[in-house]
Amino acid sequence: MTPAPIKETIPFDVLDRIDVRVGTIARVEGVPGSEKLVRLIVDFGDHTRNVLAGLKQERADPREIEGRQALFVVNLPPKKMMGEVSEAMLFDIGYADGFVPVLAVPEAPIPNGARAG
Repeated sequence: MTPAPIKETIPFDVLDRIDVRVGTIARVEGVPGSEKLVRLIVDFGDHTRNVLAGLKQERADPREIEGRQALFVVNLPPKKMMGEVSEAMLFDIGYADGFVPVLAVPEAPIPNGARAG
């Protein structure tokens, strides 16, 4: 693989505005009528959120990630897809480069809601 070129430089204040948090994927459910989307019920410690992610065609069994911690961008506006609302974005690795994505995960268990950065 040849890595893609690095994107343009951004100021630190832009990076500081992105809120990335650790959450535990409590449940994975199908989204009726969608061939790609699943609903992740994610525990962020003080609350849970519904997060829609296109994992159906990327994994033989999307439920294999239940109970796993992962990173999520939590300060994006809610996004409606297939009649459902996604309240965060799963932060995964590989999709932009055409690979089967893998979760971006903490190296050891950490409290849900912990911030990256």
